[in-house]
Amino acid sequence: MAAAVVDTHGDRAEVFVTERAGHARELAKAAVGRDVRLVIAWGGDGTINEVASALAFDEVPLGIVPAGSGNGLARELGIDRRPERAIADALCAEPRPMDVGDIDGRLFVNIAGIGIDAYVAAQFNDPGNTRRGLRGYARITGRALFAYEPARYRLAFGDARTDVRAVLVTIANSAQYGNNARIAPHARVNDGQLDLVVVEERSRLRTLVSLPHLFRGTADRVPGYTVARITQGTIESDQPMTFHVDGETVHGGTRLRVRVHPGALRIAVSPMRT
Repeated sequence: MAAAVVDTHGDRAEVFVTERAGHARELAKAAVGRDVRLVIAWGGDGTINEVASALAFDEVPLGIVPAGSGNGLARELGIDRRPERAIADALCAEPRPMDVGDIDGRLFVNIAGIGIDAYVAAQFNDPGNTRRGLRGYARITGRALFAYEPARYRLAFGDARTDVRAVLVTIANSAQYGNNARIAPHARVNDGQLDLVVVEERSRLRTLVSLPHLFRGTADRVPGYTVARITQGTIESDQPMTFHVDGETVHGGTRLRVRVHPGALRIAVSPMRT
């Protein structure tokens, strides 16, 4: 189907199916070497992350066909959920610059995080998890809210220094995790900044009661919620930190460096929300 849609626009498509983790990144790098005019990633945020990481700092733009559990970045960019429409829009779009986040040397285009969201991502991505989509994610999150123990973090961004006991520390390039759960309602993918969201532990009950705010675009009403616009900084903890980049878990050290690469990726979507 993808090749047929591309053909109708007068282009020729090469279609590849990924076979393992990291394969999408390899395929995208090879495509850049062949001097293609556009690479379209068909999948969820993890697949998009791999392809975007390969295309960052290059001239070849990225198109997206959303086909994941949450489709956070695709939703934020207003990409049509119909594959044929998403492909057609990418082919016709004028590529625009988009920011790319960086945590501990790992690039992300949507959201990275430390704390309960990384814990949930690890559980969700476990091979033994057979429940996908919003219901599966909500089920794991519900369990985590009772089992997860917040950690202490030392944050340094600009002139600010703070020590917090947090349920999560999220670094957002776009506004949402997926399924319209908007953790950083005012984040924009092309403003040259990242939104640093911290949710401190006040009480587990208040955290539970506040969950609906994520789906109303009012996360900033959650008790203990703070947000700062940043370009770079560090996160430290006494224990090695597990974090996620666009939903894929990574095991890091006790100090993580965070930064934004403004306009490092060219994105082919129409229209692009700002």
